[in-house]
Amino acid sequence: MKYAKVYFDDVNVGDELPPLVKGPIQQIQLTHQDDEFARAAGMGGVFAHGMLSMGFVGQAVTDWSGAGTVRKLNVRFAAIVRLKDVVTCRGRVVGKSSKDDVNLVELEVWAENQRAEKVVTGRATVVLPSRV
Repeated sequence: MKYAKVYFDDVNVGDELPPLVKGPIQQIQLTHQDDEFARAAGMGGVFAHGMLSMGFVGQAVTDWSGAGTVRKLNVRFAAIVRLKDVVTCRGRVVGKSSKDDVNLVELEVWAENQRAEKVVTGRATVVLPSRV
């Protein structure tokens, strides 16, 4: 994977990250692989661990901002990801600030399934270089 080279000077509030599409989710990616057990436990069948979706969101942010730029990633798990779901990760710039030669960009991030249901919501902070 070749990471993007994004500069603080070129980023504006409202800019959107390129979507990252993952899936369909395969059996090997699931935490709970025993469908019968998952149904008996009231989970409605096998599902992916929330950290898988969080990892996808982290990849979308890093693909956009570059390796080593993510300072913070906070998420809330909003819905279960199931076998064969397609997860699309998205993000939007919601703020920018500079202090002591550190350029921070605040992002709203989320992942949604093929039914446009948000499965993860959150915020990320990245540090970007300046062109000057």
